[in-house]
Amino acid sequence: MIYTTKTAIIILHDLLAWQKVNITAFLSGGLVHAFPGMIGEPYVDGSGRPYTALIREPIFVYGADEATIRRTYERAVSRELRFPIYTRELFATTNDADNRASVAATPSDALDLVGLGLHGERKIVDKVVNGLKLLG
Repeated sequence: MIYTTKTAIIILHDLLAWQKVNITAFLSGGLVHAFPGMIGEPYVDGSGRPYTALIREPIFVYGADEATIRRTYERAVSRELRFPIYTRELFATTNDADNRASVAATPSDALDLVGLGLHGERKIVDKVVNGLKLLG
């Protein structure tokens, strides 16, 4: 199935495995909050047991070096996308208030980005992630 929208997570490729997974989870949650239409319908198994809904379309996870993640950030900003970020400093905080304070204390051009989450019209997201390789 071809969707009209696309969801992409861009992660700094030289992080530890647990950091990549953690960032992906945080960014996915941020995207679902901002774009509730990403959520599908709840599941029910053959025994009638209910389960929560999942994100309704694939999420593409890309790896990038520091320069490429910055370029991707700038592309997303220039296309006026609204998106979650994850900075290196957030590994040292232990709660959401400190996370937000850390980001608020840093100008946009000084953010030490290690992850971005994107969701939007497929053509726009494709232009933003053009040239990136899937994380593997």
